[in-house]
Amino acid sequence: MKIKNVFLLIAMVIVPMTGVAQGKLFTLEDINYGGNNYRKMSPENRWFAWWGDELVKLDVDGCYLIDKKTNKEKILVGIDEINTWAGTADSLMFRHFYGAAFPYADKPYIMLQNINERMLIDFKAKKVVWRQACRDEQNEDWSKDSRAVAYVKNHQLFVRDADNNENCLTTDGSREIVYGSSVHRDEFGISKGTYWSNDGMKLAFYRMDQSMVADYPQVNIDTRIAAYEPDKYPMAGETSHKVTVGVYDVKTKSTVYLKAGDPTDRYFTNIAWSPDSKTIYMFELNRDQNDCRLVSYDASTGERISELYRETSDKYVEPSHPIQFLPWDNSKFILQSQKDGYNHLYLFDKSGKELGQLTKGKWVVMEIYGFDAKNKSVIIAANEANDIQQNTYSVNVSNGKLSRLDNGRGWHYANVSESGAWFYDNYSEPAVPRIITISRTDAKSAATADKTPYLKAANPWKGYQTPEFSTGKIKAADGTTDLYYRMVRPANFDETKKYPTVVYVYGGPHAHNVDARWHWGSRPWETYMAQKGYVLFIIDNRGSENRGRDFEQATFRRLGQVEMADQMKGVEFLKSLPYVDQDRIGVHGWSFGGFMTISLMVNHPDVFKVGVAGGPVIDWKWYEVMYGERYMDTPQTNPEGYAETSLIPRAKDLKGKLQIITGYNDPTVVPQHCLSFIKACIEAGTQPDFFVYPGEPHNMRGHKSVHLHERITQYFEDYLK
Repeated sequence: MKIKNVFLLIAMVIVPMTGVAQGKLFTLEDINYGGNNYRKMSPENRWFAWWGDELVKLDVDGCYLIDKKTNKEKILVGIDEINTWAGTADSLMFRHFYGAAFPYADKPYIMLQNINERMLIDFKAKKVVWRQACRDEQNEDWSKDSRAVAYVKNHQLFVRDADNNENCLTTDGSREIVYGSSVHRDEFGISKGTYWSNDGMKLAFYRMDQSMVADYPQVNIDTRIAAYEPDKYPMAGETSHKVTVGVYDVKTKSTVYLKAGDPTDRYFTNIAWSPDSKTIYMFELNRDQNDCRLVSYDASTGERISELYRETSDKYVEPSHPIQFLPWDNSKFILQSQKDGYNHLYLFDKSGKELGQLTKGKWVVMEIYGFDAKNKSVIIAANEANDIQQNTYSVNVSNGKLSRLDNGRGWHYANVSESGAWFYDNYSEPAVPRIITISRTDAKSAATADKTPYLKAANPWKGYQTPEFSTGKIKAADGTTDLYYRMVRPANFDETKKYPTVVYVYGGPHAHNVDARWHWGSRPWETYMAQKGYVLFIIDNRGSENRGRDFEQATFRRLGQVEMADQMKGVEFLKSLPYVDQDRIGVHGWSFGGFMTISLMVNHPDVFKVGVAGGPVIDWKWYEVMYGERYMDTPQTNPEGYAETSLIPRAKDLKGKLQIITGYNDPTVVPQHCLSFIKACIEAGTQPDFFVYPGEPHNMRGHKSVHLHERITQYFEDYLK
């Protein structure tokens, strides 16, 4: 806790990071994602793969073995050698090693894949030792243990075994019956649809029947006559899809389904296998998302074995992580839960008996990186040192002792070796673009090791006019909760002048804007705007992530209301600053931030002169079931909340200049939101501006992002400056 207090003193007092007023100016091609020069303006980085406990640098021309103590490199294998041994030519040639893997700690095998084949190449024997066809695979999931691969092709689920025998597991796959893909709209931590057992001989997979879900009428305008290309989109309060879980046996080529009962209005998530590959564990959640159960099943028969754990809430329970068994003790597993108010680790035995809470405190476990088997510890990311940091820790499973493994500052991403004995740490600090170090996970060794950086990136913005980045805290609208903000001011900032100010906002769950990364996590567009003479202000209101259950759930059933109150405390703070022009305050945000932008514009029309709302939610009844009902319940059970948060009745209150931007084919916040608000504005006689990106989804891809941010910038230049 001493570290935490020291950091806060530094953060609140010595916050400005001032750039020189002289120097080159940034363009959006330099600093915006998708810009032609963006890579050169990003901090230097490296890419790695673990070969057991050996660290290998992946590069274009070769793979390099790194001496973890000295940071010295030596060539392991070159790209020309690999292509010679593989016999590849023309379009099948391997052109870099960025996708390479070293799946076996005890074998000198490198795994590479082109459009036709995946192959294991013995770089010591200098030959291909195994090949497997891989053409036309979607959602491919390869098991290093059996060398079988699961994939989707033409809506059907396939498994190709190590001998290249292709087996089709399904026959009824379609856009309505979906196999082997992410389900439940990627909520609850779900990011894929297939899960191999530890021995690679059984495959658990999702089957999603969405035939009963309404189609949203998306349109493709690139055909000669615009074509109807609907999305299945279950809106809040409407009929949702039904998910079941199958298990395929590679040996017997047979499939069983878990006997979990009627899947109607239920969510199945965080599938995990027992170490012996005989049992499947799955969290089961009711549609109200307030009753969560961990249930085990026999993988051979699909029979339900037992309920191991249950958690309920008067608001919602949000299972986002599978259980993880201890590598040194197959009878115990770790479960993550917010039941004490913060996401922490709990130790259970396989019968479901809770053996103890491993981590505790008013801070959040953000991720489990892996296990240090020798020292019987779990390696985690957490913000124990400070609310806006992410640091790496070792937690002793026997006594719960927490040991920090990094420098206690900044925002760290760790990657742990196969045994858990080593990790590389890729991190930045507010004034440090990037540092990479290599260390042991043993707490004692980590504390005493000489962490000479493997890489210390130079400042890629050297020679440019860099704005001032700072951070601080204010109180939330409840008068007690601390909120963190970031401020970006022009490089030649003059306190005696009055500046137009833009509030950038997101504000929704599972996201934050302010942290202890380079430039306090500032977005490049903020730099571009500061260069043009604006002050930028960003605050993480209640409802955002990494501050605990009650902080996030303060918005329950009334999305946007508590968030607006906190954002207005930020505006109150801005108005106390002599250099903020109170007559020139704007607001901008995307997605949930678009919803917040319009909410602020219509609820506080005399405060915000200009707003730009991207991909905005307008009424939560048009948003998807899983996310929408978690935070708002259904329109049927919470009509007052939906009415209060809807922006349709507030269209008449728009005074300032508002530009709404959306991807024409947005499958996340469907165009019905924007169009309905514009219709309401027409009826009310208010005048928003509207711009669409044909063919684009929820976020603009590639170079279109440059066009987007130039448009956003120009709107503020035209109406706020």
